[in-house]
Amino acid sequence: MFSKEKEEFFHTELVKYGVDYQRAAKVAKILASEKPDELLSDNEKQLAEEVCKEWLRQHQRLTSIFRQYKR
Repeated sequence: MFSKEKEEFFHTELVKYGVDYQRAAKVAKILASEKPDELLSDNEKQLAEEVCKEWLRQHQRLTSIFRQYKR
């Protein structure tokens, strides 16, 4: 998968689970770059961590809801 495709994939997944469009775009670019943490600025690391935690909370919440309806 090419960097641009990765970026689009990450952006779509983040937005799909309720992350703000602009924040998702910034983090998608960071994730697609595959830079090691040492090369990211403190702001980039903090933003990526916040957005990924937000994505995880929403993902877990929706997964839980879907499981209840499958029963």
